[in-house]
Amino acid sequence: MQTFFVQIKCKLGKTYAVARELADREIASEIYSIAGDYDIIAKFHVDRDVDIGHFVAEKVQTIDDIADTRTIITFKAF
Repeated sequence: MQTFFVQIKCKLGKTYAVARELADREIASEIYSIAGDYDIIAKFHVDRDVDIGHFVAEKVQTIDDIADTRTIITFKAF
């Protein structure tokens, strides 16, 4: 299993709509509102054979009203 996070910057006024759509797709294990350069951070778990770049491009970035994303790949849990 691979774990990674995606920070999501939403178009103005669209954070709740993006979070709702992300939850409706049932692809994130956790979704949080955050302060700073991005509006949302979401945690994902995918099988080892799943390409994270394709997953983000096809499953996350296709949500309307996302302006930008930043993927954070994790390496090892302690």
